[in-house]
Order: sequence, then C-alpha cells, then structure tokens
Amino acid sequence: MADLATTQRKDQTEPARLDPYQIRADFPILATVNRFGKPLIYLDSAATSLKPQAVIEAVDGYNREYSSNIHRGIYELAERATGAYEAARAKTARLINAPEPAEIVFVRNATEAINLVAYSWGRHHIGRGDSIVLTEMEHHANLVPWQLVVQEKDGDLEFVPVTDDGLLQLDVYEVLLHLRPKLVAFTHVSNMLGTVNPVREMVEMAHAAGALVLIDGAQAVPHAPVDVQELGADFYVFSGHKMLGPTGSGALWARRGLLEAMPPFMAGGDMIREVHLRRSDWNEIPYKFEAGTPDISAQIGMGAAAEYLMALGMESVRAHERELTRYAMEVLPREVPGIELYGPAAELRGGVVSFNLPGIHPHDVAQILDRSGICLRAGHHCTMPLHERFDLAATARASFNVYTVPEEIDALAAGLRDVVRIFDR
Repeated sequence: MADLATTQRKDQTEPARLDPYQIRADFPILATVNRFGKPLIYLDSAATSLKPQAVIEAVDGYNREYSSNIHRGIYELAERATGAYEAARAKTARLINAPEPAEIVFVRNATEAINLVAYSWGRHHIGRGDSIVLTEMEHHANLVPWQLVVQEKDGDLEFVPVTDDGLLQLDVYEVLLHLRPKLVAFTHVSNMLGTVNPVREMVEMAHAAGALVLIDGAQAVPHAPVDVQELGADFYVFSGHKMLGPTGSGALWARRGLLEAMPPFMAGGDMIREVHLRRSDWNEIPYKFEAGTPDISAQIGMGAAAEYLMALGMESVRAHERELTRYAMEVLPREVPGIELYGPAAELRGGVVSFNLPGIHPHDVAQILDRSGICLRAGHHCTMPLHERFDLAATARASFNVYTVPEEIDALAAGLRDVVRIFDR
C-alpha cells in the first residue's frame, strides 16, 4: 500500500519539520473561546479547514480594493480582478503539478467538479450495459452523480469491496476490470477510514483495461504532495474549503484533450466565443466550463491557500499529520476505555480517525465534547454505504491539519474519558 508521500520525487531529502505552534498564529479563529469559556480545539478539518490570515486578507483585499467582474471590463479594477483570478488558477495548477493552468476548471467544490464530469463526459459516453467501477468507501459526491448517469443511460455500477481493516480488495478490483468499464472513480483518501489508496497502481490497472479514471482528491490535496502527472489519472477533483481556502471554491483538473472534447456543463456568459440567435460557439478551455460570474473572491482565496501550503512544503505537511495520526492511534486506545477505532494502521492512512464508544451515540459524544471546546464530526460523514458495510449507524471522527498539536489529541482523550464517566453514572 503506497503512502500519500510517495507522490514526492525520490531525490528529495527528509522534509523540514513544521512548527504547528508557530503556524497556529496564522489562524485568528484559534484565539476564540466558546460559550463555556473554553479555547477552540478544532478537530473537524476533514469537513472544512480553518483559514489562515493570508487567505482572509486575499478575500478581503478583493472586496475592499478591486471588487469587479472578470474577463469583461478593460478598466483598471477589472483588469486587476482578472489578473488575480487567473493567478489563482496558476497557483492551483502548481500545487498539483498540472501541466498547464488551462487544465484547471474552477468550480464551487469537489462535488460540482464530479457532477461536471458526470454530466459532460458521463452522459455522452455511458450507454446501455456500460459499467462504471466505484468503491464501497466513496463519499456520496462520488457515488450519487454516477447513480444518476447509469439510471438515465441504463448502465451498471460495480463496487470494489473494503476489507475489515479498511483497505480496498484489489483482487476483486482486478476481476471487475475484466468487465471493461468505461470509467473507474475512487477516492484518493477515505474521509471516514482515512485509508490512503494506491492511486498510481489502480490507475495503471484501469488504463490497461481501457477505462478512464477520476480521482476524488478532496482529502489528499490539503495534506500531502499530489502530482497529477505522476499519478496518471484523467480527472482529479478537490475543494478549496478543505485546503485552508474559502467555501465556494474548488477545482477540476482534467487532461486537455478530454476537456476540449467535452461539451459545456452550463451555458451562459463567458463560456461562449460567439452567440447568434440560433447557434453559439464555445470559448476555449477552461472558460468553456465556467459559465456566468464565478465566486471571484473565493477562488482568489483558494489561490492564496495553495500558495500558503506550498510555502509550508507539502512533504512537511504530510510528515506532520502522519506523526499526529500515529500519536492519536496510540493515545486513544490506551487512554479511553472501550474505544473502537476504524480503518487501517496509522502508516496507511491520512489524518483522520473515526471511532465509537460502545453504547454511546456519536452525537452525544460530540455534544458533550463541545462543552470543552472540542469540535469533531459525528454522523455518517456522507458515507452511508461505508457505514452499512461496517454495520454502523454513525461514528465520531477526529481529523487533523497543519494547525493541530498533540496537546489537542490529549484533550480529546481526556474529554472522551469524561464522556464515558458521564454515561457510566
């Protein structure tokens, strides 16, 4: 099983060590306290990450200094806005080593990116009896769009099962590829189990079977080096709000040839070259897929987030989160009686730890922890089929980022012990 960090170049030396205590000073929200007077302990980064000052200032700078539409006006404010927007596209491309910025399509989030591919590529290439291969660990965003496509086109969905340890059964995957699927779509990192999937190996297998590959990178891009050229996938999607950027920002990367062949996802202003009463000619990529006025400030903020992460060094980010995950998986079973952890060993996962306390609903766990300022997710994490696979109604989930420190994991363990004591009374 390949680790996320295998996407880094082999000639690199040991990554520089991050100082999360210094990094925390970049995140103003960490200075806040809750209604009980407790400082914020944010362990829900897999849902939405916090925003550093650099991102906040980038968004505020657009709104204060050059708020204007893009790709339209020829006055100074408009040209400055257009320049900042396209600079954000270039930064996003550098973050994932895309061959060119034009292959980055800005969207609101990874969900919209997957829907774009499903509607623009899927509805034109999936026909009666054609199959799409997914996995049991997919986020709903990488499941429901494909359900709609195969229902409309009378196609089929096939699923790679998950082992009890939270790993994909690659022997079954190999068998499913004998069906000659048109598309294989799977997550880079599971948002519930934390499993880091062997993307490059799976892509090579899919291509050998004649399938295109879409990767959901929402839980990978913020946390480790991602090189789309090295991974070899055809489509790669991710969200800005999970990588220290604003909500309403995200990106689809796809190979130029695919984007040029795909029809528009939405129609309107900016995605056209010429419009006549009875026909229109489409704009060049990526603008063909960016109809109407986008959330300009959010995408500028996403560019600032990409720049911030690259300055930290993604190898260093991955090393920091690997240490935190290892620490959490050592401390929680030792310090919390009866806790049940789900997913693979620490070295095979990203910075996500899902768990349950027997006999205590995760919603109760999260609500009690909130009194201590601890924020974590409770529910099915948009992975209901995966919870069904493990016969779980819900789980609690702690997830980490560059601003997470070991003391917060200690506080989580102490808070969980309190939860156990409360329910044992």
